[in-house]
Amino acid sequence: MIGAFTYHKAIGPMIWVLIGLSTVELVVVHLLLAHWWPRLAIFVALVTVAGIGWLMMFVRSFRRLPVLLDADRMLMRIGRLRSVSVPTESILGLRSSCDAATLKQRHVLNLALIAYPNVVVDLAAPVPVGRRKISTIAHRLDDPTGFAQALNRLGGGHDRIRRSAGPA
Repeated sequence: MIGAFTYHKAIGPMIWVLIGLSTVELVVVHLLLAHWWPRLAIFVALVTVAGIGWLMMFVRSFRRLPVLLDADRMLMRIGRLRSVSVPTESILGLRSSCDAATLKQRHVLNLALIAYPNVVVDLAAPVPVGRRKISTIAHRLDDPTGFAQALNRLGGGHDRIRRSAGPA
């Protein structure tokens, strides 16, 4: 294995803020709802608590499931939510950023969630993910420089791995 690259420091804090906001919403809105419709408030509170619990388990899975890179494949993932395995020979290039319009395109898989990606991997051939085919994977890693260096070592000096500061 070439390396395991974490993303919990880059993405986790923003998800924890979302959990905090959900908790405030649970207390304030559901107390008001309980004033008028107590049975509905109980149901909505249970659904909200389940959602908060799921988010907490999701964020905790970030540490256990890092992005993996070895000689044969690259496994890009975001906790238990999504995982994409790509053969390393199909990696065309690496960029440090892309514009917002590109991130919204159907062929781009944005694993950075609510953060802005700092690693954008371009693929030589589209990879099926669900019902769509992706040719670009964007992610927010804790050590994007280390990831780029590991990809460059894998490339063996070939120019197929490039690092650019701007959008493609």
